[in-house]
Amino acid sequence: MTVAIIGGTGPQGKGLALRFAQAGIPVVLGSRDAERAAESAAELQQQLDNGAATISGSDNLGATAQADELVILAVPYSAHDATLEQLKPALTDKVLVDIVVPLAPGNPKAVEMPPEGSATEAAQALLGEEIPVVGALHNVSATTLNNLEQPINCDILVCGNQLDAKKKVISLLQSLDVKAYNAGLAESARCIEAITPILIRLNISKDVPFTHAGISIQPPRH
Repeated sequence: MTVAIIGGTGPQGKGLALRFAQAGIPVVLGSRDAERAAESAAELQQQLDNGAATISGSDNLGATAQADELVILAVPYSAHDATLEQLKPALTDKVLVDIVVPLAPGNPKAVEMPPEGSATEAAQALLGEEIPVVGALHNVSATTLNNLEQPINCDILVCGNQLDAKKKVISLLQSLDVKAYNAGLAESARCIEAITPILIRLNISKDVPFTHAGISIQPPRH
């Protein structure tokens, strides 16, 4: 199953590409510049073991077309809506996985939610209910994703209005050896996306003795 990552030449997109390819899942990076995507893919491939799946590159529409079903949107929030407008005709019969967080311009320690309530909900409104949108991977550090020598240090909260689509995304994420939880409908993204600036604030705080922290869902301790 080939997965497309739109915005795949950015830090988070590259980290996800490395993780999925290392887990045996082929990835195609999407970018506005197909040549840049191909160059990034080649550089990432060199970091992987011989048994890893392939990473290739294409323009955004080409990458979307090559995805069997799942297309991950990892662009900056400023490009969120425009990119979806471009991709919409190519997303028929596919699931969009929106990992974008609407951080406030010039202030990564705050969010500036769109009128719909979250980036995930904005994507669903723009694409229409016939194209399932699943929000996920909002709270994972790009630095963590790119360091293949360390496991991903957090659980993944998954939300969306279509259960089957969420189950497919959860299954994909479990291939990365992480726990992924169904966190409810798309409106849950209002809370999930808002966790990211809190993590950023903690990770840059001098009072916190570590960086690149994530969240974890824990059972009661006995």
